Amino acid sequence: MASAYTPGLTVSADTLVEKVRRLPIKGEVMVQEGDAVRYDSVVARAMLPGLLQTIKLAEKTSMEPKDALLIFRPKVGDQVNQGDLVAETKGIFGRFFKTEVHSDFTGVIESISDITGHVLIREPSIPIEMKAYMTGLVKRVLPEEGVIIETRGGMVQGIFGVGGEKNGIIRMAVDDPNTRLEASHILPEDEGKILIGGSGVTMEGLVKANELKVAGIVVGAVRDVDLIQFLGYDIGVAITGQEEINTTILATEGFGQLTMAERTFKLLKSLEGRRASMNGATQIRAGVIRPEIIVPQEGSEVQKAPAHQPSILEIGTPIRVIREPYFGRLGHVTGLPSQLQTVESGAEVRVLQAKLDNGQEALVPRANVEIIASA
Repeated sequence: MASAYTPGLTVSADTLVEKVRRLPIKGEVMVQEGDAVRYDSVVARAMLPGLLQTIKLAEKTSMEPKDALLIFRPKVGDQVNQGDLVAETKGIFGRFFKTEVHSDFTGVIESISDITGHVLIREPSIPIEMKAYMTGLVKRVLPEEGVIIETRGGMVQGIFGVGGEKNGIIRMAVDDPNTRLEASHILPEDEGKILIGGSGVTMEGLVKANELKVAGIVVGAVRDVDLIQFLGYDIGVAITGQEEINTTILATEGFGQLTMAERTFKLLKSLEGRRASMNGATQIRAGVIRPEIIVPQEGSEVQKAPAHQPSILEIGTPIRVIREPYFGRLGHVTGLPSQLQTVESGAEVRVLQAKLDNGQEALVPRANVEIIASA
């Protein structure tokens, strides 16, 4: 068997990127096919129905539901504001022991029940805006749902990340891929920027970056104990990207302290001073999602790039090992034995021979590697 397919991990200075930008509910698309958009352009908008709130009128007035509704002033469809007087009992002699009911909510009267004596108020709708995320062109419109944005430029996918979509100017915070990002490397003027570190980042660095509202950090690796302490909880195996943090974190190699791949570091350095889109969302299981940093080309519209080549394992293919005992190691394929090999677990699997970046020759299950695609 000369070749095999395996997942790819993109590290490229020039690749074509497509992103689906879809609303969570149906709404209105604000752009047309072929439109040029910026990273902060609103491409689609929807209105999420407001919460349904209840005024327990019968209980507040100590009256039977049907009687309580007779003194309720607004009608279905009327707008009420928080604090408005909506009902008032007659009291004794028209003056004493009156009960006033004021609305606790702002919204529209949706229904009035003569069985329960409850009044339902729908609070104002919540606008949802979907932004383009990256600068590019609208390739296709998804009616009432969103769009597909296309751009061409540099892209680096990582092994793991946390934090949502961010955008900022890239700054090299360290001089080489072996240097760990320290708190001293992070400056007050780094607010809103994406900082490139080397082999890792200290806990103090994470805290300082978050306090200064640094948009993102890209490093070779992050320690799981620091990540748990930083977030305040263990993220487990679920999809990431929804963490409530100011600074999105992307690890290009894995966990612990691992030198960032030289080619990755050089690529990011060549993009310093450029605006990038970044997302830490990661899903390792079915439907793989990789954290990413994307730097669109400047000054011209997106050009048509050649189609991607399939992710094929063959002699010379650059790879990254994603399982122990060589987790995070880079290398290239030197052999593709056709025979099944028995691994420590006792299973018989297809393997490959690889020369790792430390010069070591290794036999690795093919399922334990990812191709580093250089589209």
